Formats: sequence, C-alpha cells, structure tokens
Amino acid sequence: MAAMPPETIIVERERGVGVVTLNRPAVLNAMNRAMGREIDEAIRELEDDAEIGAIIITGAGERAFSSGADIHEMASLAEAGESGADPRRAEYAWHIASCRKPTIGAINGLAYGGGAVLAASLDIRVGCENTSFRFLAASYGRVNSTWNLPMQVGWPAAKELLFTARVVEAEEACRIGLLNHLVSAGEVLSKAIEIGRQIAANDGRMVRGIKALMIEDVGLGWKEMHNRELEAQAGELLPTPIEDGFEGFLRRKGKKRGLRSEE
Repeated sequence: MAAMPPETIIVERERGVGVVTLNRPAVLNAMNRAMGREIDEAIRELEDDAEIGAIIITGAGERAFSSGADIHEMASLAEAGESGADPRRAEYAWHIASCRKPTIGAINGLAYGGGAVLAASLDIRVGCENTSFRFLAASYGRVNSTWNLPMQVGWPAAKELLFTARVVEAEEACRIGLLNHLVSAGEVLSKAIEIGRQIAANDGRMVRGIKALMIEDVGLGWKEMHNRELEAQAGELLPTPIEDGFEGFLRRKGKKRGLRSEE
C-alpha cells in the first residue's frame, strides 16, 4: 500500500537537493503535530536517498518561514486534557539538528517561536528583506533554544535574544551570524538551492563526516578536536585515492593513473 502524501509539507527534489516546504500559509506555516511528524519523516527519507546531498527547509507564501507552534491546536488539546506540547517534539528537534546531511534554511519571511528554533537548528540560513526572527519562549513562560542558538551567534548575542524575546530584523541577523546570506526576496530559495548543489557536488562521505565531527566535537578541547580529526582520517574518513579525488585535474594535465593516495 502506497504511503499517503504529506498534508502539511511539500517535498521536492532539485538535482541532488531535497526541498521541504512548510505548507500552511493561511496560518503563517504554524507547526502543528502533523507537520512535526511529516518534517521528521521527510528528513529521514531524504537522509536515506543516495541522490540527495543537502536538504533545504523553507516556508510557503511570502510572509512567513514559520510563525512557530500552532497555539490553537495546543489550546484545544489542553482543553481536552492532553498536554499541548507534542511529546515527540524534542526528538524531532534533535533529529533536524543532527541530520546526517547538511541542512539549509531558506528563511523567506518571519521565523518566530518554534520557527526560530527550527531555523537555528539548521546548518546554513539564507534570508531576505522580509526575514525576521523572534525567540519568544521567555515571553510566554517557556524555555528553548539555549542549546542551539549560542552555537550560531555566540553567548552574548544568544543571551540578549533569549532574555528579551525581541524581534531581530534581517540586517542584524546577518551581522550576528543568524543568517549566512542576505539576498532579495525572489532569490532566497534559488540561493539556497545554489548552495545545496555546491555541497551535493562534493564527496558526500566527507561532507557527512565533517558534519558529524563538528557535532560530536562540541565541548571538547582544541587539541582533542585535532586528534579526533586525525583519528577520522585514519579510519572512517580515510582519504580518497589521489587518482580518484583529483581525476579531473590529472586528466587535464595528462597524468597517468596509478598514483598512491599518500603522494
């Protein structure tokens, strides 16, 4: 029996890049329980697709990447005696942050609350003049983003954004590292796809290995990080043989195959 298509997201493939679009524009792409589950399922599917080298997450419409959690759904669940929060929310959040393949946010509009948390969990972010962030948890009696936002912008900026819950406009976001690139509104997704294809064109084993090392090395001393890289180079990230890794260069220079990888 074929799997049912997702109801709250759109999943597409663009020449080596997976694109997940949050598709509830009428409610500014607010994330309900169904969306959380469907994003997680889409990420798993794209992780397992050998043709996909990078994954983009964006929002439908021109106003919002995501306004955050669906408060109406949470209130209805609370009235029915259930917890408003999705019990698997933490699992989904960690899966996105630790996804084996690089993730890129095409932040096409506001990213507030849970939308800001999601954006801060991605590896790379592209925004435009319509982009803004707001880490709202402290304003409504909750806590989040203490583990991921400081990794993106550093402690001083993260403390201010989390303590104040204020709006961060696009230019400031780019200046402090919350955005990697700032482009015009019509170029957000195309820029993200361009970056994704640059990543997908590289050695996928090494790209995934680099990301895994960077995640696993958080909290280690600098020397330990260096040693871990050396261990990886001698083990699971053993260098590609020169004749394979530099095949195009050697062909242009008329070199013969058969070089050893250590040369």
